[in-house]
Amino acid sequence: DRRQITPNAQADATVEAAYEIGIRYFDTSPWYGNGKSEHRLGHTLQEKPLGSFAISTKIGRLFHRPRDLEALRPRLRGNEFAFDYHCDYTSSGVLRSYEDSLQRLGMPRVDALLIHDLDRLHFPTEEALLARFAELEEGGGYAALRELKETGEIKAIGVGINRTGMIPMFLERFEIDFFLVAMPYTLLDQHALEEELPLCARHGADVVIGAVFSSGILTDHPETPRDYGYQPAPEPVLQKAARIREVCRRHDVPLPAAALQFPLAHPCVVSVIPGAVSPEQVRQNVEHLRTPIPADLWAELKAEGLLHPEAPTP
Repeated sequence: DRRQITPNAQADATVEAAYEIGIRYFDTSPWYGNGKSEHRLGHTLQEKPLGSFAISTKIGRLFHRPRDLEALRPRLRGNEFAFDYHCDYTSSGVLRSYEDSLQRLGMPRVDALLIHDLDRLHFPTEEALLARFAELEEGGGYAALRELKETGEIKAIGVGINRTGMIPMFLERFEIDFFLVAMPYTLLDQHALEEELPLCARHGADVVIGAVFSSGILTDHPETPRDYGYQPAPEPVLQKAARIREVCRRHDVPLPAAALQFPLAHPCVVSVIPGAVSPEQVRQNVEHLRTPIPADLWAELKAEGLLHPEAPTP
């Protein structure tokens, strides 16, 4: 969470609550907290039987101590380790990232590795983007991932994306088992329904939906964040979220329940990652997943032009 600092004890309790309630898939990344997320997740799951849970983490960034700590401090958000990084999608970068993650997690293996943030949000010029794809192809990054899968080190190769347009670039080059899609397929935005998700279906690639609450704007928290895509939300987005919230209220359905359940209706979607920073949020997410939602709610959202007319609904 970019807006608050979560104490270690609270993080441990959150992961413990998730495991106790029956959650068995945990996603992390070296990028989350500059290594802190993997340390925290591993600290709790190390005590659980290996094989009783699944972990996915990511490659693409290698972390190292900063050459100039004072120069780094202004870029820190206050909730991460004081490490600097550089991007590397080559074979050596993938293998180094994998080994570093295992040590931070305290685990002998993970279940899946995702290619992280190789998109136009992080590499805005075509030259920079294609140079990183070349690291995966000519630089052997994808070949290293494939070998890890073929030898049983990992079970799946994934890709984490934030914007539409990237899934075709990956599928035309590589065999991908699943995509972690953050933002383009939520209750607020269904752009991925037009090309990306049908392409996943044709290639047999599963989809995990991240950011189901759209940076928090689809929650019922009394101080609902006014962010969208990790930036201040534009007024049309705020207005649409308010209209969706009003439809949910008319049907006596919590907005987060609709936000959590909506993506799971798509046949390609196998899981959602709502995120939680406390045991209470974990339990609330599970409760929202179990909340009955009348078909009339989805019909009204489509009738009001608030949901794509072709969007599958629960």
